Amino acid sequence: MSADDVIQAHVKALKEGTVRARSLAQTLLNVPYGEGDGEKLDVYIPSTSSLDVDLVIYLHGGYWQFLSKEESGFMAVPLVDKGVVVVAVDYDIAPKVLSFSLALSFTNGHFVCTGLSGLYLCGHSAGAHLAAMVLSTDWSQYSVTPQIKGALLVSGIYDLLPILSTYVNDPLKMTEEVALRNSPSKFVSQLKHSSSDCHIIMAVAENDSPEFHKQSEEYYKALEASGLNVSMENVANTDHFNIIEQLVDEEYHLTKLLLKMMGKG
Repeated sequence: MSADDVIQAHVKALKEGTVRARSLAQTLLNVPYGEGDGEKLDVYIPSTSSLDVDLVIYLHGGYWQFLSKEESGFMAVPLVDKGVVVVAVDYDIAPKVLSFSLALSFTNGHFVCTGLSGLYLCGHSAGAHLAAMVLSTDWSQYSVTPQIKGALLVSGIYDLLPILSTYVNDPLKMTEEVALRNSPSKFVSQLKHSSSDCHIIMAVAENDSPEFHKQSEEYYKALEASGLNVSMENVANTDHFNIIEQLVDEEYHLTKLLLKMMGKG
């Protein structure tokens, strides 16, 4: 398959999974959490009488430049079946300003009022980068401090400096200063302060590129050296795309790990 065909197949798989999730779960769609055009989220709700629920926020990839919540609900079906609320977040894609922290504040604040026993993050590729930045956020500037219990970071980017000289940076136009300011690998000490109780699972696909392997391994080692609760998964027989696509399957390794993290495995 050509590169374009691979991307098209990936988008198709995610879209089909999202359509299926919307047909099987209760949903609240296009819920605004900010003023921007892209600042909306979709909520996938389980059929449960419990007042205390676990909630997973999913942050999509796409090199901060494409994909949306319309392709981000695919993982909801196996989680909703276990009584987990899933929130698929849209954010203004580059070169607009990313405002995903507002989504976390909004979601956490809403579900604290209605009953939230555990808040978890999941992100793929650029979404894993965003999730790692959320874990490193200084929440003193916000009106809420989320108690994030766990995070699944899948095939993520944790050091933006290598991107500066690639085609990915053509529309982003990142400077070295901006890249450093937005590299999770530079904020491990802040993450230790703000998310010390968070269980972090880092995953990389067996057939991911060497750079994804390098970044995941280096970030994992940095978190481990800081005494954080972190584990590393090299997922066999997967590539950069199907490693996340398979979260539609309740028997998939990463689905099981995510549910186990919530005490539902």
